[in-house]
Amino acid sequence: MKRRFVAVAATLAALMAPDAQAAGEPGRVPFDVNSPQVQEQTRTLARKPPLGPVHGRRIVEDHSGRKQAGKASFYAPSFQGKTMADGRRFSHAGQAAASKTLPLGTVAKVTNTETGKTAQVTVEDRGPYVDGRTIDLTRSTAQQIGLDSRGGIAPVVVAPIAVPQPDGSVKPGAGALPGPATASPPS
Repeated sequence: MKRRFVAVAATLAALMAPDAQAAGEPGRVPFDVNSPQVQEQTRTLARKPPLGPVHGRRIVEDHSGRKQAGKASFYAPSFQGKTMADGRRFSHAGQAAASKTLPLGTVAKVTNTETGKTAQVTVEDRGPYVDGRTIDLTRSTAQQIGLDSRGGIAPVVVAPIAVPQPDGSVKPGAGALPGPATASPPS
């Protein structure tokens, strides 16, 4: 699993190197979202209904780029500084996220369906291991989408923007279109 992630990370770094930002930076999108092919692929994925949360502890990678609907929670304070699945150190100030289904390295839009607020994250860890939960967020990302510590859980739609594929390529996802991720298809 780590070898595949290293290969995907190397491919992403190579694709992103010509850009002004540093290679290998999480949250980078290695394709032109304004390209007609990317926009058509994205519209097709965005029209499909969102997938529901995966139950249990099993990791089932979904490389399709389809939206996911479920509940978001945020990491406990005790995770600060611990190693995530991709080998990086966790920071509540970052934009990392945990998913049981999205491949490591996936860049995604997370939209709180109650507040309409959206944030961009990079899947760098596995989890959450609570049934019904789709994604775990850092405290800063949770605050950005209006998820507070009182409830700790919010209904969200997760729309992948860039999804690493098993062959090392990166595919655009339903979230590559501008605007928030929604559960209903765009008009």
